[in-house]
Amino acid sequence: MDNTMKKAGIIFMKVGLHAQENIEDIIKRKQREFEETGSIFWGYGGNTCHPLTMVQPFAKEVEKSGNEVLIVMQKMNSRHAAPPEIAKQYSDDGVNWQPIPKGIEVRGSRYALVLDELRVKEFDLDLGELQVGVGPSRGRKADKYLVGRADKGCFLYAPHDLPVTPDEQTVKRIEIVARVKTPYAVFLKN
Repeated sequence: MDNTMKKAGIIFMKVGLHAQENIEDIIKRKQREFEETGSIFWGYGGNTCHPLTMVQPFAKEVEKSGNEVLIVMQKMNSRHAAPPEIAKQYSDDGVNWQPIPKGIEVRGSRYALVLDELRVKEFDLDLGELQVGVGPSRGRKADKYLVGRADKGCFLYAPHDLPVTPDEQTVKRIEIVARVKTPYAVFLKN
């Protein structure tokens, strides 16, 4: 892991088929969105990255320390075949709503991370070197947190206390990286 990643707040997310669209097509569409609008709304669901209770407080804390927040994505096989309903409004507080900016499209999601340019960047990430950075599981190692249905979370770099062998590592192949930017995460509605 390079020094930038060691200082950054890291949102780890598994990605794949979503709302009947494969991940390669999603990436192309999101890269076009960035070229046209300068922002990307990356749709997702699940409370482990709830906008108000997890992502926004985590991102604000990381940026207050002078560091950036990155999302790192691991491709996976997914069966998210929900209808590709397109969100029409977003809110950073769940109360005040505004139209999704022209040129941005989010399908089949309750929330979205607000991102800068998506980069295809491949590297290995040892989840044992990350710990939960916010919420009731703060301090728990990512390799113990990301089990079962948990497929995303907000993490900080925390190297192994003792040397570990390759057999003891939980290494994931990262293929996509982006910087998360204010307002970090938003609510969506159709």
